[in-house]
Amino acid sequence: MKTTSFSYSFLTVCLRAALVTAIFSAGWLVYSKLPHDATKNTAVANAETTLQIVLQPGASSGAEALDIDIELYPIDMVAASHEYFTERRPGKRLDDFLSERMKGRTRVSAKLDKQGQTSVVLPAGSWWLRAQLAGEENLEWRLQISVAGAKQIVALTPQNIYTRTRSF
Repeated sequence: MKTTSFSYSFLTVCLRAALVTAIFSAGWLVYSKLPHDATKNTAVANAETTLQIVLQPGASSGAEALDIDIELYPIDMVAASHEYFTERRPGKRLDDFLSERMKGRTRVSAKLDKQGQTSVVLPAGSWWLRAQLAGEENLEWRLQISVAGAKQIVALTPQNIYTRTRSF
């Protein structure tokens, strides 16, 4: 009968414990990298952002800034309308198609104040901003915005104008 020394037994137990710890740690690292369940993170997913929209000087004259309607959509309305009209959808109206695409979310409307600013509260996610300024020169903004965080600022500038047309 061969007996083992105390140091050999102690070393064997330590190595076994290290192996179990290494296997558990590797499993935990893989598990922590997996996508999280959306139902567990409803507070993060439903977080709201205060979006401040500012008309930069130079984008228009001061008096016209009061007449800008801002519309924010959860989808690209131009692309959705184009899709509706290019593919036949018998018996389905455009409004029904758009509400189906928006999945229960609604558009948000706002109007700029005298300083050319407004604030809206939106759920986090991807939004499309649409604004039109009528005047001697009609200006239109169409911007895709990734809304996240507690507060965000969007500037309507001459550089991010979508279309610029003359009115006669």
